[in-house]
Amino acid sequence: MPCLNEAETLAICIKKAQSFFTTYKVDGEIVIADNGSTDGSIEIAKSLNTKVIHAEKKGYGSALKAGITASKGTYIIIGDADDSYDFGNLMPYLKKLRDGFDLVMGNRFKGGIEKDAMPFLHKYLGNPVLSFIGRLFFKIKIGDFHCGLRGFSKAAYNKMSLKTSGMEFASEMVVKSKLNSLSITEVPTTLKKDGRTRPPHLNTWSDGWRHLRFLMLYAPNWLFLYPGIVLALIGLILSTVLVIQPLKIDGLTLDVHTLLYASSFLLVGFQFIIFYGLTKIFAVENELLPKSNRYNKLFKIINLERGLVIGFIALSIGLFLSLRGLSVWSDTNYGTLDASTTLRLIIPAITLLQLGIQTILFSLFFSVLGLKK
Repeated sequence: MPCLNEAETLAICIKKAQSFFTTYKVDGEIVIADNGSTDGSIEIAKSLNTKVIHAEKKGYGSALKAGITASKGTYIIIGDADDSYDFGNLMPYLKKLRDGFDLVMGNRFKGGIEKDAMPFLHKYLGNPVLSFIGRLFFKIKIGDFHCGLRGFSKAAYNKMSLKTSGMEFASEMVVKSKLNSLSITEVPTTLKKDGRTRPPHLNTWSDGWRHLRFLMLYAPNWLFLYPGIVLALIGLILSTVLVIQPLKIDGLTLDVHTLLYASSFLLVGFQFIIFYGLTKIFAVENELLPKSNRYNKLFKIINLERGLVIGFIALSIGLFLSLRGLSVWSDTNYGTLDASTTLRLIIPAITLLQLGIQTILFSLFFSVLGLKK
């Protein structure tokens, strides 16, 4: 149990857990992961014969990591010490763990949420939206990403290699379990109004943003790759059409001004894709994301030499079109040009020059980040 000034409810939580051990004849221990309590929580925990661990760093995740590391059990169940969860009813978790599941999540929406137990925004906006994003990004079939009561094996925890220290630790545990191909299931869990008189430590907006930020950073395909592909395709198709001739739609004429925007779409989309590649390498090589067969294939498809060749080809075509545009200008004795005709040469030329330079720089940086590989 993570603990930061939980003197009002800590004793009842400990006693419920002890009752569970006795009732179901479970050989277990209770670990209180203290995060700097000053209200007598430590003394309460010690008086009830629990193991007290002092987390050196502040934060929900830091406290849990300290407690989990110090625990000796084959299976570990974590839960808040605010008496909102029933520690006397942990058998569904233990049964699933004994059945071989690596991570067992509680689902408060299936088990029941007592009136006023969960703030309105958390119940109808924050939790459902973040859980939906988690399911969409990582294809995890659970309904409650942020349930504070969950169980896992110590062996599975060691495979997760969790890094975060704050409230996003809850999301990281689920995501890392999926990325490491660990088995995940859920059980219905009831949530009742906590027994504290003070406000909760959870901050709706800042902690919600930390969860969302984590989900986005650990899914670079959704953050960079998919938007980049969409932008690049729109830009490429529209640019190709407009280079050939103006596009007329129901009396609306799209000409070189639209071509300029279309080429910008292509460039921005390409930059998104580049950022995806660089983020992926950085995350994997720094052990934030696990290596996969797809990652290993990436270095076979993309390498420095191939990138340099493609980059110089784009540069050469861009330079050729630029010289062609200069030739058209010279034919007019460097006088006034027809903007529509000239820009159909110049815009693709500038776009290819930029794409060529970006490809070369990306290839060089890609190879530097992949040196460890």
